[in-house]
Parts: sequence; C-alpha cells; structure tokens
Amino acid sequence: MTTPTPPSAFPDVEALVVDILEADPALSTALVTVQPPEDFDGTAAAVLVNRRGGAWVGERHVDQPLIELEVYGPTKQAAHVLANSARRALMAAAGNRYGTNQITEVEEQDGPRWLPDYLYRAANRYVTVLTVYLDVY
Repeated sequence: MTTPTPPSAFPDVEALVVDILEADPALSTALVTVQPPEDFDGTAAAVLVNRRGGAWVGERHVDQPLIELEVYGPTKQAAHVLANSARRALMAAAGNRYGTNQITEVEEQDGPRWLPDYLYRAANRYVTVLTVYLDVY
C-alpha cells in the first residue's frame, strides 16, 4: 500500500468558498471576495474569505483549512444577519462535491463575534472561523 503524499499546493479553498457563498441567494446583495476593492471602507455588505491555516492529513488525503469569514454591513444588525447567512451557507456545503473536492464536514471554531476593525474605522464587522474538511482527489 502506498502512502498518499501531500499535494504540491493546497486546493484553492478560498476560491471554492467564494463560489459557494456567491451561489447562496441570501448573500446575493453582498460582495463576496478574497481581496476587497481599493475603495472598500467597511460600510458595504461584504464577506471577505481568508484561509487562516489548517492542516494536511496525508493518510486520509484531507485538507482541513481554517476559514475566516470577515463580514461587514452598513449597520451592526445588517452585519450580524449577513454573518449568520454566510455561516449557514458554508455549513450547508458539507456533503457536497465541487469539482475534484468533496466537503465532508464544516465545523465552527469561533463566531460569529463582533470585532472592531482598526483598518476600516466606520466598519460594522463580525468574524467567524470554521474548519472545512476537504477530501482532495
């Protein structure tokens, strides 16, 4: 039996999560992206997707990235509603296959929690962190 080796590069899980969130009708009015546009000031409805670590499990051929969702809204309440919508949409991806990747589980690690943003002073921001269990084929 051969031992699976880690991939030369992790799957682009950020792009995968962006695609999943953009497809959700509850997020249709929000910007969903990895990198905000230059004119972003933190007051628009937006979900920023970032990989914040994780681990490759070679014997199972599984990537377990920690995905951080930074969610912004024009008000604190709007940001809270959007954060819960983004969280629900990503958790609902468990059990689905996307191209050559299968999301087997999504587990919340932290959030959504209110977190002041020092880059965008007028921002209303919630942050949540989820582990995505991704079988890589």
